[in-house]
Amino acid sequence: MTLRYEIMIYWSEEDRAFIAEVPELPGCMADGQTYREAVQNVEIIMQEWVETAKELGRLIPEPKSHLISV
Repeated sequence: MTLRYEIMIYWSEEDRAFIAEVPELPGCMADGQTYREAVQNVEIIMQEWVETAKELGRLIPEPKSHLISV
């Protein structure tokens, strides 16, 4: 499944890591030592977020933005 949600990526001085956050999926975020690692990690978390929401019968938001395809 291809998910198309906006991903915000920023450097966290506190965590000393890149943080990748998916604003449309509450609580969906991951980190990584590199930009690419953070993106790869959040792709996995996005899949797990959607699978868990389906299992629990929760609403899965439609992507609002198509700026970044994942």
